[in-house]
Amino acid sequence: MVKNRKHIRLKKELGLMDVYAIATGATLSAGFFLLPGIAAVQAGPALVLAYMIAAIPLIPAMFSVIELATAMPRAGGVYYFLDRSLGPFFGTIGGIGTWLALILKVAFALVGMGAYVRLYFPEMQIKPLAVVIALILGALCLFGAHKSSKLQVWMALLLLALLGLFFGAGVLEFQPAHFENFFASGFDAILGTAGMVYISYVGVTKVASLSEEVKNPERNLPLGIMLALGTSLIVYCLGTTLIVGLVPAAELHGSLTPVATAADYALGPTGKILLSLAALLAFVSVANAGLLSSSRYPLAMSRDHLLPPRFRRLSKFGTPTNAILVTLASTILLIVLFDPMRIAKLASAFQLLMFALVCLAVIVMRESRITSYDPGYKSPFYPWMQIVGMIAPFLLIAKMGLFSMLFSGGMILVATLWFVFYARRRVERAGAIYHVFERLGRHRYQGLDPELRGILREKGLRASDPFDEIVLRSLVFDQNESCHFEGLLQVVAHKLRRVIPLSPDEIMAQIMEGTRIGATPVSRGVALPHFRTQRIDQPEMVLVRNRQGITMTLYDPLTQQKLDDVVVNAVFFLISPERDPAQHLRMLARIAERVDEESFATEWQNARDEHDIKESLLHDDQIVSLSIGREGSSAELAGQLLRDNTIPEGCLVAILSRGGISFVPDGKTLLQVGDRLTIIGDQKGLAQLRQRYGRAEDAAREG
Repeated sequence: MVKNRKHIRLKKELGLMDVYAIATGATLSAGFFLLPGIAAVQAGPALVLAYMIAAIPLIPAMFSVIELATAMPRAGGVYYFLDRSLGPFFGTIGGIGTWLALILKVAFALVGMGAYVRLYFPEMQIKPLAVVIALILGALCLFGAHKSSKLQVWMALLLLALLGLFFGAGVLEFQPAHFENFFASGFDAILGTAGMVYISYVGVTKVASLSEEVKNPERNLPLGIMLALGTSLIVYCLGTTLIVGLVPAAELHGSLTPVATAADYALGPTGKILLSLAALLAFVSVANAGLLSSSRYPLAMSRDHLLPPRFRRLSKFGTPTNAILVTLASTILLIVLFDPMRIAKLASAFQLLMFALVCLAVIVMRESRITSYDPGYKSPFYPWMQIVGMIAPFLLIAKMGLFSMLFSGGMILVATLWFVFYARRRVERAGAIYHVFERLGRHRYQGLDPELRGILREKGLRASDPFDEIVLRSLVFDQNESCHFEGLLQVVAHKLRRVIPLSPDEIMAQIMEGTRIGATPVSRGVALPHFRTQRIDQPEMVLVRNRQGITMTLYDPLTQQKLDDVVVNAVFFLISPERDPAQHLRMLARIAERVDEESFATEWQNARDEHDIKESLLHDDQIVSLSIGREGSSAELAGQLLRDNTIPEGCLVAILSRGGISFVPDGKTLLQVGDRLTIIGDQKGLAQLRQRYGRAEDAAREG
């Protein structure tokens, strides 16, 4: 039974290899195994150049998609990016149109493999086989992205291994004479061919629709997509060069099995069989990746009320069952009722239009100046990269003919009608473009910034964020008498002036201004006053614990009138440099996340000293607290200089506590029995420490 799990996020199950395999599998199919023979009719041997040119317009779109996906890792990919940047109208067009284009590509791939199947089974009906494969892939999708991605990894590895065999053998039989009269067809024909084969590359970005399910998306998405594009470029450029160099022009022109034909020349009948198998793997792989990616569009649009709520329901496996089923059913209907080989090509113009809008979305998001827009990867050469990405697709669209443009116009019309008659009355949000309008005197949409802040919180800190170091060197006030926030602030401001070049009055003014306008979060007995300034180079923190309570006055952020008093037991002051607002927000989000954890309140209240207070704010997996005892595994450290001990590489003793006093040690510090070390570092080194000396709580008992 399927349960409605509204607002539950999809499981993060996809690693780097999964991203790479899905992106590669969505790219290497008809573009390599079917189109070279058709492209040769138009461009002759220059089809190799056409494939190289075709990749150029994809590059701005790829960089733009990566930037948006690392800033907003949410199901729906292009739909979500367009909705949050340009608004729900463009989101509806992008969501419905891209979903339809993807399932057309899935149907095209499953039917397109028929040319290779008929090499050995000329009487076989391909449509029943395509339906069966679609049902199998759909069933895998129902059990989770991880299951589908594992199949994808194995198919991609086997496909690349077979292609590697073909490339190695093909070089030995290569005929340079086949490249005579390279430009005989003319440059216009080459450009027209580039427009036709451009569709070969677009699958590389479709994995962005699965970004919500990617572990560490800020690393795995850029790296996986770039590796996939690099692999695709090598396969297409080297592969088409070998096809032209192996197969005589008369035999290549119009061939629907060019790779099998070329493999016959390079490896004989056995090679022809193996590369036909590779072709089948490629077609099934692109169908699997396309079905997995496209099913996330109805889910994402349903979350935002652009589609009925049934599409956002998740099964017990954490998969959008209804979204997968309607995508699967639509694919099967296309296979049975239409000719996907003809229709899918017409969707190329729409894909190009979406890539132009994605480049525009990056410009809108950056120019909106929303501080919580925090991509883990930023597109290079902004905004020129995006401007080229907005213009180049239209040059190719012009070469695709009237029918492709009319088909795209029809898809836009269908999406527009759906928005007007169903979605418009159900949504109230607007995109980041209204933040750009605000700079021109109009109103912005207030709901986007909190949503992006929520995404920041989910993504967590980056490896370069010095959160642990900031906490460990922070000032600590441990009070036992109740007080009022303004009185506490006076004391804190006088202490802070020693580490930041601001007067106490300036510090107090900044903090109180934030409190009056509602910028100081107060939750679960914790207040988090903060501000940014140009006059410091590194963030600073002050941690305050008061068991008896600190009374704070809350204000109406609009009128700045007093509303009510609340009592908190913890106040965390954070001051950061003005130049990096995104890092400031990430650290605020990390503190809020830690405060919400069930263990925080107990650890905070039970902290015995300044050392414990700091550690209670840090995550247990990110630090090791080690006490040197007279006996046990830690006793071996006593009497050693810090520089001579066996702390693993990548770890650092950040704080040493001795006799109730905490300080930052150096290499010449002599370790003694009773010393308490707070060690930070990478996960591998910390795991070695825990294995050698026991976890923090065990090591502490040795003292």
